[in-house]
Formats: sequence, C-alpha cells, structure tokens
Amino acid sequence: MKSRRDFLLAAGSIVFASVAAGARATPAAMHEAVRKVAGDAEIRRGLVKLQIAPLIDNGNAVPLTVTVDSPMTPDNRVRAIHVFAEKNPLPNVLSVYFGARAARARVVTRIRLADSQTVTAIAELSDGSFWSDAGDVVVTLSACLEDIV
Repeated sequence: MKSRRDFLLAAGSIVFASVAAGARATPAAMHEAVRKVAGDAEIRRGLVKLQIAPLIDNGNAVPLTVTVDSPMTPDNRVRAIHVFAEKNPLPNVLSVYFGARAARARVVTRIRLADSQTVTAIAELSDGSFWSDAGDVVVTLSACLEDIV
C-alpha cells in the first residue's frame, strides 16, 4: 500500500502533465472550437469589424473591439459574437449573446493572449448565417502561460 504522500505526489504529477499538455494550444484546436460554435455552416468574411492592435507589449490585457453591421431588428439581428485565439490554451476566448432588445452589436473588452497569433471574431446572425473578421497580433510579453514549479 502506498503512503498518502506517494499518492499526493502521483496525483500532482498527473495534474501537472495535463496542465502542461493543455498549454500547447494549436490552430487545429481553434478550428475545432469554431466548429463547435458554427457546426458545418459556412463562415463568410464581412459585416464584422475586429479592431485589435497589431503589436502589443503585454499579452495580459489586450484591448479589442468587435462591431457587427446589423440593423438589430427582431427579424434581422446578431445573436452572438464569439472571439477565438489560435494559440491560447482555451481558444474560445469570449462569447457574448445579444437579446432581442439589444440596440447595437458591439463588444469592447480586454483579453489575454498567450503568444503572437491570429485572433478571429465570428458573429452569429438570427438567420443562421455566420460572419467573421480576423487580425494578426504580435505579442512581445506573453500571457496565459505561468511557470509551474
């Protein structure tokens, strides 16, 4: 029988290995996250405007704005805006849902970026269509990856 200390050491090793494996995000993981949101629907370019700086000093607080050109009427509105980052451990960075009374489809926030990468914003409209915009960001000091000792 193992001691409690041996058990805790083994459990900690398993957690460390899973965290380290999750930190290795890939563009394929982002495409899988996008597929979970949009399914097999075609994602077209246009209607969405992603504003993000091309060069960021620190990835801990990256400002971004996403605006969707939509009249926001009951029959023609934006249901949701999703933001994805291809190299973050969790590629689905942000999802914002809009109710029927929303007057404008606009999101202003800050996100964390693990490394230099492409950030993609996808809008889901009430007619079931998906629209997108993307921007490349160079990050000089990465976030989302802390040293685990």
